[in-house]
Amino acid sequence: MKSIRGTFIVLAMCLVAAPFGHVQAQSEVGVVEFPNSGAAEAQQPFLYGLAQLYNFEYDDAAAAFRKAQDIDPNFAMAYWGEAMCQNHPIWMEQDLEAARAILQRLGDAWNERLGKAPTEREKDYLRSLQILFGNGGKKSRDLAYSESMAKLSRKYPDDPDVAAFYALSLLGTAHEGRDFAIYMRAAAVLEEAFRNHPNHSGIVHYLIHSYDDPIHAPLGLRAARIYSRIAPAAAHAQHMTSHIYVALGMWDEVVDANENASGVVNRERAAKGEPPRYCGHYNYWLEYGYLQQGRYELAKRLLKGCYERVKKGEAARRHMAVMDMLDPDNSSLGSFIQMRLRYLLETGNWKGEIANWEIPLRENVSARLTNDFTRGFGAVQRSEVVEARSALQRLKDTRRQLESYLKEQNSTDPSYAQRAEILEEQLQAMTLFSEGKGGEAVDLLRKAAKTEKSMAFAFGPPFVDNPTQELLGEILMKMNHPLEARAAFERALARTPTRTASLLGLARAANQSGDKQKAEETYSLLRRIWKQAEQSLKDSLPQE
Repeated sequence: MKSIRGTFIVLAMCLVAAPFGHVQAQSEVGVVEFPNSGAAEAQQPFLYGLAQLYNFEYDDAAAAFRKAQDIDPNFAMAYWGEAMCQNHPIWMEQDLEAARAILQRLGDAWNERLGKAPTEREKDYLRSLQILFGNGGKKSRDLAYSESMAKLSRKYPDDPDVAAFYALSLLGTAHEGRDFAIYMRAAAVLEEAFRNHPNHSGIVHYLIHSYDDPIHAPLGLRAARIYSRIAPAAAHAQHMTSHIYVALGMWDEVVDANENASGVVNRERAAKGEPPRYCGHYNYWLEYGYLQQGRYELAKRLLKGCYERVKKGEAARRHMAVMDMLDPDNSSLGSFIQMRLRYLLETGNWKGEIANWEIPLRENVSARLTNDFTRGFGAVQRSEVVEARSALQRLKDTRRQLESYLKEQNSTDPSYAQRAEILEEQLQAMTLFSEGKGGEAVDLLRKAAKTEKSMAFAFGPPFVDNPTQELLGEILMKMNHPLEARAAFERALARTPTRTASLLGLARAANQSGDKQKAEETYSLLRRIWKQAEQSLKDSLPQE
């Protein structure tokens, strides 16, 4: 039986035959190398699919694997690849039935499927799927699959693909949210492989995931810079670099990365005659970057574009299981609700048209929770105490529905319930403060801050939309407690580095408490971040 070693690297698309069955395929979606026994003619789509699998471009990858199957119907690893597209470990998603149906096309029984894998390595990969998509609950299968990949990593210690998939399987066992011990185990596996494979798409991608929190993000800068270079035509790869940049508060880089990602998406849409996409994951992060830069008009343009698509009923992006109802990026509706709250919080423009936009929320419980908070927070800012109380009650009702939904889905990640608890306590505290009960408001915010501190780090824009320590600092400033406010802002910045609202609060607290040097240092940093900001923001800062 022939054995072909495929390599996929960044350049113009082509397929080059070389001596001894070595096939080199070239594209702009990443660098991969994967020994396999498929037909030479099937290598290009297979390797393209593998690169996109590593990039989390699952639909594109699955289509490429099916093309490889059409060329070589007995190409076992092409079915393995398509089945792997149904498992999204980072997002804790899995379409079990779809994966089983794909493997069924390879053969009715496992022995039949293994018989179509000519090498022991290929058989080992298929055996791992027997565990991943076998019997038992998802959590137990994820743990068993990771153990099987650990065995493969010992059997094939120099195989970069085994290392990458083993590390990803480890990340997929963090069912209760980010666990530093698990994430550092994954990073250790990847760093070992990185030494000899510094441009491998899966290795550099999963290194970013391992390091995308404020504590470890400096370790991920190298991988982020490599990944954007080797996969310029993969939207997720371009966006992924911003996981590190957000964690470090590098707002110019956040914007560049997500402008690139959105550009890839919209060029693909334009080629199909579709309008630009304004909602979704990349645009949410891009909006956040614009807002941190003080470029409010660009943020507003994105938000308005998303609003127009939602009004026209743009279809939700297909996702699976619990995330359908929890992650705002899974639908244009959820994306809009999240983007609107982010815009209003950062600009403070609670009296304009955007605060009054109305969209039917239907069954999306996460979107309704965020919308209830938006309505209540806006009412407080406008001194509409009755409306704030009404919104608070709606939020409490929605929180109970969310918790019931999480229980029905057997969700093991506590972060969604914790966020709901914090939003309720924040809104209640703000309502109390508006009624002149400052002491009670501070006590409640400190309780919420304690809960937030206990939460696992979540990558990206703050998962608790208005970080509690930041909100606490603002309340303490209004109560003329600048030293306590400064401490709150500093704690907020430890979790969300160089977030501009916290920086502005810190500068004002330092100035009011008499620390002019700290105030000027912080204002100077804000001036650098806001170099492209609207003039009114620049003018709001003290002159040098």
